Amino acid sequence: KFADEIIFRLGGGIQGIAESKIFFVSGRSGHKEIWAMDYDGANQRELTHLGSISLSPRISPDGSRLAFSSLTKTGWEILMYSLDLDRVVTFPKFGGTNLSPAWSADGTKLAFSSSRSGDSEIYVMDSSGANLKRITSFKGPDVSPVWNRKTGAQIAWVSGRSGLPQIYTMEADGTNVQRLTDEGYAVSPAWSPNGQFLVFSWIRHYGPGAPGAQDIYIMDIVSKQWVQLTHDGGRNDFPSWSPDGRHIIFQSSRAGGDQIWTMLADGTNQKRLTTAGSNMQPNWSWK
Repeated sequence: KFADEIIFRLGGGIQGIAESKIFFVSGRSGHKEIWAMDYDGANQRELTHLGSISLSPRISPDGSRLAFSSLTKTGWEILMYSLDLDRVVTFPKFGGTNLSPAWSADGTKLAFSSSRSGDSEIYVMDSSGANLKRITSFKGPDVSPVWNRKTGAQIAWVSGRSGLPQIYTMEADGTNVQRLTDEGYAVSPAWSPNGQFLVFSWIRHYGPGAPGAQDIYIMDIVSKQWVQLTHDGGRNDFPSWSPDGRHIIFQSSRAGGDQIWTMLADGTNQKRLTTAGSNMQPNWSWK
């Protein structure tokens, strides 16, 4: 019933997905590079040719730029790729390990995790790289920030402050911290376009002797009700929502190596989109 309600609440007048794009990491060319494809897996093409390891591509709301993390000579840096120019453009370097950039809904800011001060913490900056500000300061790693796509006022992220990683939300200035998951091992949050749900990857029963399946779940951030979407074994991770709210793309190892799969937001109609090499960390465009 809750799954039906999710589809109902997510539907409603938002444009379809036929023009949308999916950005992802593929190792098929010998290195982990950033790739793009259509919503249905057609027209897969390599964007970066950095010959290193590039991860967590995130497309800007207007579709013009792609922020990602890449292993450079000076360590893990946030890089910026222009889809208009078809190349990596200059972006400031920060020191430390800098991972998982995420755009604010209006495209003016980026959140990311950085270990520049020791512990991995969440920082916010302008999308130009200026005005860097740290917004978390707890013992334990803080990683994987994502901005509420509707309000722009909230950030969800993963914190290890209580031991195993759990999903939390806070205001974009770091105040009003709330824990959402209550057990297990929870990572990779992503917001629904209407800002009411988070989709994430959860090992609910984690530890020695536990079944340990890693599956995709949706949670209503107000009621904290959740529903499990995948039940197929393997590691299911890195979910990302379609612009119309009705589909979710994710990475799964159920058929062997990591591949990208799509499903409806109630967990039905699961289909594989990639086959060549290993493919991971998909990110759906905003429109």
